[in-house]
This record gives sequence, structure tokens and C-alpha cells, in this order.
Amino acid sequence: MTRRIVLALLALTAAILIGAVVPLALQAVAHERDAYINATEATARSAAVIAEDKLGDHAADPALQAAVRSAARQDDELLVLSPQGQKVAWYGSPHDYWQQVAAMAAAGNDLAAKLTKDRVIVVEPVWNDGKFNGTQLGTIVLERPIGPLNQNIEDLWLYLALLCGGAMVAAALIAVYFARWVSRPLARLDTAARRVANGDLAFRARTGAGPPEVRRMAATFNMMAGRLETLVHGHRAMLADASHQLRTPLTALRLRLDLLAADSGPAAADELAGAQEEIARLSRLVDGLLATARAESTTEQLVNIDVVAAVAERVWAWQPVADGHGVKIVVEPAGIGDDGKDSSRPLIALSAGHLEQILDNLLDNAIDAIGDEGGCVRVSVAGTDQGTTLTVADDGPGMTPQERSRAFLRFTTGTPGGTGLGLAIVHRLVTANGGTIRLADTPGGGLTVELEFPGTGRYEATNPVA
Repeated sequence: MTRRIVLALLALTAAILIGAVVPLALQAVAHERDAYINATEATARSAAVIAEDKLGDHAADPALQAAVRSAARQDDELLVLSPQGQKVAWYGSPHDYWQQVAAMAAAGNDLAAKLTKDRVIVVEPVWNDGKFNGTQLGTIVLERPIGPLNQNIEDLWLYLALLCGGAMVAAALIAVYFARWVSRPLARLDTAARRVANGDLAFRARTGAGPPEVRRMAATFNMMAGRLETLVHGHRAMLADASHQLRTPLTALRLRLDLLAADSGPAAADELAGAQEEIARLSRLVDGLLATARAESTTEQLVNIDVVAAVAERVWAWQPVADGHGVKIVVEPAGIGDDGKDSSRPLIALSAGHLEQILDNLLDNAIDAIGDEGGCVRVSVAGTDQGTTLTVADDGPGMTPQERSRAFLRFTTGTPGGTGLGLAIVHRLVTANGGTIRLADTPGGGLTVELEFPGTGRYEATNPVA
């Protein structure tokens, strides 16, 4: 942000300087040249006034020579000519191309001036009684070097360059100050949001710095974080109480049924066995509800997880169960990403233990869906530019479009004896960690569950606090 604001303000300042200062500088340079030429012309006129009384006899006059020297500057070259073009008085030695300017003055019967690359040449006719319609008594030729003019112009450009440089530096400093004034509180707010998202619910943003809008945003964020902390802690307390209050009676009831079954006859034993199955189903239902509630209130610290290693570990753990149902689990290794880089060991940022819960529920659902008739479950991992894709596909009966639309709702199941919480738990865990989940038909029959998780770079800080 700081760099973009500085570049934008510098570009705006440069555009203003180029559009306003440069034309003014060119006008000032032109004014300096005109003023220098006018000063040279004024000197030539003064010399003409002095020479008017001395040129009547067309002869050299020592007083005229002294007057010419006093009228000229140190570096001037001044020449007084008679009407016949003879030198009457001089100071220095004018160059030959003054004659071109003299011809211009003679043609116009008036003063003529010319600016060359190194001097100003002025030719002034001397008239009797200063009248243009009188008798021309002679000609004043004045050449003045433009070194002082060039020095003044260079000083002017140097001053303007320093002024523009100072304006650019001031604009950069102002831009940096305001950018940091805005970006630092935003960076701290971003840090606070990431800390809360990673499970540190007690962390709060600073509210005493930055623009009023950012301060209000920080105060609103702190209020939201406080309410979230209260809700999460209350939810966790409810989970702990529910876990204790539900599990204990179920365990006691199961023990009582076991004792009754040991002392009962065959007819009663069958009824007690059915009751025990219902107790086991109720226990699984309670465990699923608690797992779903934990998934919805997840605020654990994010960790980088090797997806391939986690898949291999959970497949190994579920292989005996799959063998018991005649199901084969096939793990397809991760391939090469679109950029040509090895993506066989992709990392994702998830809360600790969540990927294991996701895989357990998906593998359990897939094995149960296939049943005891035997089949295959394929698990694949693929790294992409956006993150990692995890796919679990089975060749069981699959789901209808209506069943897939309701698959993530609680207690919705197409498997007899199921709780309908497996995919609901997976959905809560995946979305709580910033991922997405999709259901599709497996080619040839079955259900394919495709999960997409963002890469670890998504959660890295983009605005470090300065």
C-alpha cells in the first residue's frame, strides 16, 4: 500500500510540476533573453547620444574615445563609425558579422539587434538632433557576450530543479507518512484477525491509532471478538456438560442391559440384544452430534499438514475394516502441478486433527456404502496452484441428485443404520478451514467426494506490522 500511494503522489506531483513549472521556466528564460537584449540596446542608445555631438567634424576626438570607453561594459566591444564607414572611436574589436546587422539597420533606418550563440550584436544609427528624418551622423556597433545571460539561465534552471526536487521529496515524505498512518493500523487489525482466526480469542486490536474510520473498525472488531469468545467458551462448556450428561447414563444403561441379558431366557435375550443395538446406535449418534458441534466451533491453531502422509496413515488404519467387508482401498499418488513443479508432498493449513477426522468419516461412509458385497475405494491427492485437492471415490450405490442436495444436513442418510452425520461433520470441518466440498457421481457408479483446501501461503501475513 505504501509503495502504491507514494508512486501515485509522486506521479501527480511530477505531472503538476511539468505542466506548470516548465512553461513558467521557459517564459522566464525568454524574459531573461529579452531583458539582456534590451539592456544592450539601451547601452547602444546611450553611446549614440554621447557620439551625436562629436561626429559633426568626421574626425577622431579623444573625448569621444573616452566617452565610448565609459559607456561600454568591461566585456563589450563598441565601435563608432562615420557616415562613410570609417572608425571614429572604438572599444575592443567587434567581429566581422556585425556588418550584416549594420546592413539591416541601414535598410530600416532604425536600430537592429541580433542574438547569436555567443553574443548580442546591436547596431544603432546616430541621427542629427536624434531625429530619424534628419541627417545620419554615424553608426554605433555594440557587441556584448552572452556569458552572463547563460549563467543567469543556468542559475534559473538550477533553482527550479532544486525546487522541483524538494517538492518531490516533500511529496514522498507526505505520502509515506499518510500511507503508514493508514496501513499500520490496518496491518495490526489484520494481525489481530489472524490471531483470532487461529484460536487466540483473547487477542484484541489496538484502537488508538490511524484514521477515525480505522479506529471504529478496530473497536467493532474487538466487540465482535469479545462476543465470539463468549459464544465459543459457552459452546465448549455446553459440549463438556453434554458429553458428561449423555455418556454417563448411556454407559450405565448398557451395563444394566448386559447384566439382564446374562440372567435372562432366550426370548428375553433377543429383546435385550435389540435394545443393546439401539443403545449402541444412540451412542454413535451422541458421538456424531458432539463431533459436529466441535467442528462448528473450531478455533484451534492452524498447522501445516502433509496430506500424502496423513492419507497413508489413515488408509493403513482403516485397511483391516475394509478387508473385513471385502473392500479394497487404492491410494493414487499426487501428480505434477500445472507449473511443472513436484507437488507430490502438498501442504495444507488445517486445525490439528481435523484432516484425520475428515478422512475417517469419508472412509467409513465409503466402506459402509459398498457393504459386504466388496468393491473399491480410491483416494487421490493432487496439488494445484490454488492449493490441494483430496478425492475419495467409491463404487457403491451412490446418491441421487436429491440425496446429494441434502447430504450435508444432519440426520440425512441413505445407509441403513447410519446416523446421517458423517458428511455433515466433514462439511463443517472443511468449510471451517477455508475449504470447499463437492459431491459427484463416480464413473461407472458410486459417489465421489472432492475436497479443495487452500495452500499454506493463503494464511501468511500480507501486511507486516511496521
